Amino acid sequence: MSSAARVLCLSLLLLSAIVPTATAAEAWSVAPSGGGRPSFYTEGEPGTVQRDTVSVTNPGDEPVTVRLRGTGVPIAFAESPVRIPARTRAEVPFTVTVPTGTAPGDRSAGIVARDTDGRTKTVPLRLRVTGPELSALTVEHVEVRAEGIAYELVNRGTTPIAPTLAVRADGVFGRLLDRAPRHLPLALPPGSRTELTEPWPDRPALDAVDVRLTVTAAGGASDTAETSVRFVPWGGAAGVAGALATAGALFAVRHRRRRKPYGGEPTEAERPVRQAELTGVGT
Repeated sequence: MSSAARVLCLSLLLLSAIVPTATAAEAWSVAPSGGGRPSFYTEGEPGTVQRDTVSVTNPGDEPVTVRLRGTGVPIAFAESPVRIPARTRAEVPFTVTVPTGTAPGDRSAGIVARDTDGRTKTVPLRLRVTGPELSALTVEHVEVRAEGIAYELVNRGTTPIAPTLAVRADGVFGRLLDRAPRHLPLALPPGSRTELTEPWPDRPALDAVDVRLTVTAAGGASDTAETSVRFVPWGGAAGVAGALATAGALFAVRHRRRRKPYGGEPTEAERPVRQAELTGVGT
């Protein structure tokens, strides 16, 4: 075979390898209807339904069947799968349902098209959920443990919160903790719950303590929760006797501190609260 023939054969082989790739890449496309939009955008309040249309274009010489599906948010199509004849564009209406209870803000979603050969193409969709913004939180399940003061924070509003915590602990003979408000290193999404522990390495060996946690956040969110705990050391019979005697003294002092001088109904602060007893803990 001559050199010219060999070059011709090689050129034909190269062309046969290139042409199918180009044809596959240009077989069909998906985009927002109307042209000029690189992606979809819609907004609405929770519970509403938004409408739009997606275009699937087939410039090829053979019909194409494409299956459509949504991601990120509930999306329903008027037709799927869709058969698009050669050199034709199909307009497919669809709806986006804004889930009930969704907090205001942006949500990322998309429309995915897949043909029978497994090729997929995606168009982004951004949903903005509208509605009133509410900042609210609760502090729950406060408990003094060996590792510190455990508690749970719950975001009961519709916006993310960056909480601030203040801690106070009062024993029989005075204040044990008075930590000024400080920002916690977390952002709590709407509707979420997280368990945290506030370190308390220098707990007393023997005392009856009231612990109060106050959490605040931007937008006026605030909540306070309290618990009581008794610290009692154990160290044999002598330790038990001493602990009992001291505990009796603590009770008497505590009782005198809380007694109203002129009688009457107890105040809210004087009402019984849930107490826990920690034995064998202390510095």
